[in-house]
Parts: sequence; C-alpha cells; structure tokens
Amino acid sequence: MGRLIIVSNRVQPTNPDDGGGSQGGLSVALSAALRETGGIWFGWSGNVTEHFTGGIHFEKSGDITTAIVDLEAKDVEEYYSGYANCTIWPLFHYRLDLAHYDRAFANGYERVNQRLAETLIPLVEQDDLVWVNDYHLMPLGDHIRKLGRRNRLGFFLHIPWPPMRLLLSLPSHRQLVELLLAYDVVGFQADDWLQSFLDYLRVQFGLEMDEDGRVAWNGRTVQLVVCPVGLDAEEFKAISLSEAAQTVHQSMVKSAAGRTMIIGVDRLDHSKGVQERFQAYERLLSTHPELHEQIYLLQISPPSRDELGQYQEIRSGLEALSGHINGAYASPRWVPIRYVNQAYDRATLAGIYRAARVALVTPLRDGMNIVAKEYVAAQDSDDPGVLILSRFAGAAAQLTEALLVNPYSSEEVSEAIAQALAMPRPERQRRWQQLNDIVTSQDAGWWCKIFVSFLIESPR
Repeated sequence: MGRLIIVSNRVQPTNPDDGGGSQGGLSVALSAALRETGGIWFGWSGNVTEHFTGGIHFEKSGDITTAIVDLEAKDVEEYYSGYANCTIWPLFHYRLDLAHYDRAFANGYERVNQRLAETLIPLVEQDDLVWVNDYHLMPLGDHIRKLGRRNRLGFFLHIPWPPMRLLLSLPSHRQLVELLLAYDVVGFQADDWLQSFLDYLRVQFGLEMDEDGRVAWNGRTVQLVVCPVGLDAEEFKAISLSEAAQTVHQSMVKSAAGRTMIIGVDRLDHSKGVQERFQAYERLLSTHPELHEQIYLLQISPPSRDELGQYQEIRSGLEALSGHINGAYASPRWVPIRYVNQAYDRATLAGIYRAARVALVTPLRDGMNIVAKEYVAAQDSDDPGVLILSRFAGAAAQLTEALLVNPYSSEEVSEAIAQALAMPRPERQRRWQQLNDIVTSQDAGWWCKIFVSFLIESPR
C-alpha cells in the first residue's frame, strides 16, 4: 500500500490548535483520519483567483501534507454555490422545493471536478489510495479514470442519499450514479441511504448487490459499505478538560444563575430543523409553566453559505421567531432563548456542552451529526446531560440511547425535553455510558480503518 490521499472540497489545518477551532464536522473527521495514517489532503483553499492555474500551495505538518488550489469566481458560483449547494444539497436532503436546476451549474460542477482531477494527478503515485469525500466531488473518480490512473479509488458520501423518486427529478440522475460506479468503494453514513442507492441501481440499471456488498458493473466490482463517520473522541475529551474549556464551563454555570441550560449548535441551514426546534421549545413553555425562569435554550447558529439568499431568509426567520418567543415569555430576570450567530472554537464549545443538561440535535434530515458525538464526549461521567436526537439523523442508528424524536412533531420534541429535564441521575448515567462506549469505540480512527480496509481489499 502506498500513501493515503484524501480529497475534499475544502482543506483546513490538520492541527486542531492551528486555526481549526471552527472546523465543520467533515474537516474534523478528515483531520483525525489523516493523523492516523499520514498522507496528502487535497482540495480547494477557499480562496478565489482571477484565473485558474492549477498552482498548488503545499504545507506540511508531521506526516500530513496539505495541497490546496484556488478557484475562479465563476467556478465558485457555478460549482460550489450553484450545483453543489443549490441543486445537490437540497435534493439530497429531501427538499425538492428548494432545489434549483441550471445547466450552467451542472457544467461548472463538471468543469471544476475535471480541473481538480488534472491538478491532482501529478501528486498521485502508482500504489497510492485515493479517498474522495462528499457531494461536491462525485465526478472526480471518473475523471481520474479517464486520465489513465488505475489507483484504488474510494468515495464517501457524508450526506443522505435520496429515495429514487426524488433523485429522478435531477436531469442528469443516471449520469451521476454512473460516475459513482467509477469508484472501487462507495461508502454511506447509514444503511437507509445505501438501500436507497441500491433501489436506484435495481430499477434503473438492473443491478443487484451480492452477499458481500458488491455490485458488478462494466467488468468491474464496486464495493458498497456503511461506516458512519466518527469523532476523534479522545482528543475532544482532552479538549473538554483543558483550561480553556474549564474556564468557559465555569463562566456558563455562573451566567446561568441556577437555571438549566439546553444547547443547540447548528449551521444555518434548512436541513437542521432549528425553526421546528424553536416551535417545540415554545410548546414546552406553554405547557409547562413551572419551567419558566428555570431553563433557557442557547442556540448557536454560525452563518452558513450566507452569500445565498435562502440562508439569509433562514436567519431572518429564526431571529423573528426567537424574538417572538422571548417577547411572549421573558421576564425582567429571564430570557428563554439566547440566540447567537457566531462560530466558536472547539474548546469553547466543549465548555458549553459540559455545562448543558440537555442537547438538541434535531435535524429534519442530516448526515454526520458530529455535534451529537461532541456533546457526549464532553460530559461529566458523574453527572452527564441528556442527548435528544432526531430519528432522521445519520447518527440515530448508532446512538440509540439518546432520546430519539420526530423533529417535525413539536409535541414529541417538547415532551422529550421535559423527560430529559426530569430524568434521574442513574438513568442519565446509564444512557450516557452506552452512548460514550459507541462514540469512543466507533471513532474517527475506526471509521478510517474500516473504509481504508475495504479500499485495500476491494477486488478489481
């Protein structure tokens, strides 16, 4: 086996102490995976250049080399803001009403993937494993094949795969699936999404998966796997015990003034279900007046793709809803919702998680749910909090000792919050211990080893 080369849309520092505080779940997971194996992390820098040159900026940290390229403004508009985030993202999160189909977007998506493949090829040696990540880069493997490389190629999808009836709305749906079949291994977060992919293959291609999870296609074999992304749990536990996190924890406890904190941490996005969460919290306040002035919800929602109008609308809507709830229920001494539009580093989040009695991770449809695992890892084992998790979250099949809820039901979510607030310590400890066992054993290293083992062993 040669090196591991990981490709993702964005590349961020692999050292968590070097600017990685506000990394998203994917960046955190990939950083942890590369620390296990060493290798190269290739992708877009996040910067814009006047003309794409294919010039690569290298940085080395220990056994890991990051290799980043700049994209043109048109590339960002069509590939990233356009096809990836206005077409694929809403469609794959079951939001046909928000999906926008534009031929220029599709052309930009294809163009950028070809450019990235041509730029990556000189870095790839014969025995290297190439592991492509997420919905921005589904065509990359096919372009690498067309450039003559026969390296083992793997692809992992960090978001849901939609049911066939929804995917058929995409004009190039068959081409997109064929592009994925260029890989040797295709990985999914949850079995539901692998089954949706298989349904499409069965109906549209007449293909079946064998008992080993393999599909035969055009003289090749494609291995399909389910292996949920994990957290670097030990690292996050250490962060939660750091002086910085402890300082934040103490500050949060002091500012709570004896009240119980409920925490939500989500990017501003339609899929996160924050509006539905606020509505469930309002229902809790209306049906449990005894909780007034005893609890508060801290919702942290850093901006996400704020150049897109629909995300600005989400922000405006949440600000209006939180203002409505606070106006209806606040007293001179108490504000029911603290709503914050800022990103925080991991030590700050760890301190906040540890101070929260309840965590709400209630997406309408979502993939990794790293926040849920961070919350578990940050808890005090002697007096842990309670995780409330959407049944439609990618982590729901793993974290079964959370209180699982239907995020569309304000009644069910509000009842779960009341249950969590009243839960006795022995039950909280029992649930947390089982959740912690999963988070610790099925961590980022486990995820990396599982996927790479399939990539090494997958037949041609």
